[in-house]
Amino acid sequence: MRHPMRSLTIVALATAWGTANAAGPSAKELFDSWGVTFNGYVDGQFEYSSSPQPSLHVFDSRHDSFVLNQAAFTLAMQPKEGFGAVVNVIAGEDARVINSFSVPSSTNNFDVTQAFLQYAGGPWTVQAGKMLTLAGAEVIAPTLNTNVSRSLLFNAEPFTHTGVRATYAASDKLSVIFGVNNGWNQTSDNNSQKTGEIGLSLTPSKQFTLTAQGYFGSEVLSSGTSAERNLVDLVATFNVNDANTFILNYDWGKQGEAGINGGDAKWSGVAGYFNHAFNETWRVSLRAEYFDDKDGFTTGTVQKVKEVTATFGYAPSKSFELRIEGRYDKSDSSTFLKNSKGTPDDKQSGFLLEALYKI
Repeated sequence: MRHPMRSLTIVALATAWGTANAAGPSAKELFDSWGVTFNGYVDGQFEYSSSPQPSLHVFDSRHDSFVLNQAAFTLAMQPKEGFGAVVNVIAGEDARVINSFSVPSSTNNFDVTQAFLQYAGGPWTVQAGKMLTLAGAEVIAPTLNTNVSRSLLFNAEPFTHTGVRATYAASDKLSVIFGVNNGWNQTSDNNSQKTGEIGLSLTPSKQFTLTAQGYFGSEVLSSGTSAERNLVDLVATFNVNDANTFILNYDWGKQGEAGINGGDAKWSGVAGYFNHAFNETWRVSLRAEYFDDKDGFTTGTVQKVKEVTATFGYAPSKSFELRIEGRYDKSDSSTFLKNSKGTPDDKQSGFLLEALYKI
């Protein structure tokens, strides 16, 4: 966990060994024999925006530029009983963004996004280390998202947490999660208070899943003082059939002492998704959302924003997908830039092309 480059070297040597010994086991077979899974991906993108500096986008914010978003790998050993571990490392422009939000912050192009130990026994699974947040319908890894750009809700949610998390599987349909951590994106704590997390996952049928997550703690503000920050997140997934899926995501958040006149800053939003697979090669994903930043805490401006996104995916093989996306953002405030002269605008549109190779 403390030496990601050592893990990369092991992976490279194992791969080379498997290639050189065609008669012997492959690298994947070697890892499988150890009970270790290995996967990774390379994600590159080109973006063209009506704004010279696209805003309200966490990752895709480079106008008229080719970008290496992420090159990542994950090593995982997670037996159903006993000890295990997960290490997930990413490199590229997105790692720089994640590090800029973290505590302590940096501009490093490498990020250990996950690194935790795990123990599973009976209905309990306990994890300790750095883990992905429970919140949101979208995640850091592009392979697990259906759109190229991230949602407005994703912008207002944490990325990771460092602490302890326990999951109790009451049945194959219900799981409850409890945890305590340093706070939002904090590898090391910057105050003396911890953040609690609680989650619920309910799957009454193969067609429907509901997750509910809550984060309650205290975060350090730009003024240097600490104040309570809460987030409630709901995600409902409807699998109509193999070709069609609907997803609904709702967020409500509050940050103490960061609102107008020193009161609470509040924000809320809802995002809806529709995913349709025409066949094994072609698909389309539509997203529409509304976000109300009542006090300007998450976006820097008091505003109500709407956005619509359409993404077409072409996957000629299981390991490669080409994605083409169009996105339109509209605010009730002139929060965007119209040109390089700094002329404000209340709308923003963009075109994104993404190539994603999965190992």
